[in-house]
Amino acid sequence: MNDLVLSEVCLHYGAVEALKGISLEIEPRAIVALIGANGAGKSSTVNAVVGLRKVSSGKILFRGRDITRLPAHEINQLGISLVPEGRQLFPLLTVEENLLMGAYGRKERRQVREDLEHIYRTFPILGERRRQLSRSMSGGEQQMLAIGRALMSRPDFLILDEPSLGLAPLIVQEIFRIIKKIREDGTTVLLVEQNANLALATAEYAYVLEMGAIVREDRSAVLRSDPAIKEAYLGT
Repeated sequence: MNDLVLSEVCLHYGAVEALKGISLEIEPRAIVALIGANGAGKSSTVNAVVGLRKVSSGKILFRGRDITRLPAHEINQLGISLVPEGRQLFPLLTVEENLLMGAYGRKERRQVREDLEHIYRTFPILGERRRQLSRSMSGGEQQMLAIGRALMSRPDFLILDEPSLGLAPLIVQEIFRIIKKIREDGTTVLLVEQNANLALATAEYAYVLEMGAIVREDRSAVLRSDPAIKEAYLGT
């Protein structure tokens, strides 16, 4: 059974059709990329999956369960967690307080503490700065914190919306190394990226989104060698 299935999903903002019947499937423990230019519909897809926007038609299944009409907090409780574009941290909370917000609603205090220590081992800089306000951190540190906060809900399925945005190349390399490790630890990853080179180098499979429609899908290696994809998205 696939982890996530979108079937003919349409989404409107008023009279504007942002998603035009998109369909995709994501297998368990995979890294799948969704690439496209600004305005292609990537964030609309994310918002539909996590329940932040209600679809106009179509169906969204998570591990066989219909989540199309579920509210966002119930979708999160089922095991889907989002690292949003722009990180959206709580600026006046400390690093540790932000992380604990990701575990909001979890009752098992000992496991929450164990998970917190796991995050600190994965992102040592967060452990060093656990008492520091999140707003005082660099962009790369904030991105690590946003990923750590999402992992504190113990997701089975992690969505990252533009994780490389605005970050220095060396920091981006570290972020994507950690994304691969997250998958190795058993979590399925949907990687939503404008940086197509980076996304295709990381994911096994990818969907190409243009003007609210999926225009191409294939194994990442195939797309990276396709002349049309190279010209349109890879700058080669």
